[in-house]
Amino acid sequence: MSELNRLRMSPATVNLALCAIRRLVSELADNGLMNSEEAARIMKIKGPRRKGVHLGNWLNVENAERLVLAPDTNTIKAKRDRALLAVLLGAGLRRGEAARLRLAQVQNREDRWIIIDLLGKGDRIRSVPIPPWTKRAIDDWVAAAGIRSGTIFRRINKAGKVLDDAISANAIYQIVRQYSKATGVAIAPHDVRRTFAKLAHDGNAGLDQIQLALGHSSILTTERYLGIQQNLRDAPCDHLGLTL
Repeated sequence: MSELNRLRMSPATVNLALCAIRRLVSELADNGLMNSEEAARIMKIKGPRRKGVHLGNWLNVENAERLVLAPDTNTIKAKRDRALLAVLLGAGLRRGEAARLRLAQVQNREDRWIIIDLLGKGDRIRSVPIPPWTKRAIDDWVAAAGIRSGTIFRRINKAGKVLDDAISANAIYQIVRQYSKATGVAIAPHDVRRTFAKLAHDGNAGLDQIQLALGHSSILTTERYLGIQQNLRDAPCDHLGLTL
């Protein structure tokens, strides 16, 4: 700890380094390569307190609906953009996850539509239920674009032709920024993800189920300790309060 402080690292960087050290110590102890008492002492080392938290922005129900409805679906590009916004808000996906999303991943399970085998950070795989209005937006886009397989969100050239290659994560960022003007709040894709979590929580979705849907880094630990099972019938997206 003193060595990390000597290097004048920020509290966030020190805590990140301590997290990596704790994981290493835990693995060493589990494999009999370190004395358990020594490992316990190291695990108890507390990191520095952070003097601020970046909360970001999030939308209320009214502005969230405005965001999804902002694209004029009379054009092929707008159909794609509305479907993209509906996926980001209705499932809480990261923009990279949305860019890689494939049509075969949208499946019906337990009488509802779900995005299956979603590869997130740290190569963690999860499944995320989606609300009916998200599925309708996807259907409208893929039907208009003639997409039968492969990635869902694709590039469109200036002539309005849908290309085979997937849209980039950076392009998704620009799309969200473009339509955020309709809400009056300057937001980025991660703020849409925050909005998913906040609206679901405000709608009384279980915190554990929200965590599962978002695929946060601690979810495996949470599942292991609490034995949490994902509830596909009463999912976070059912509690967003949107009437699209």
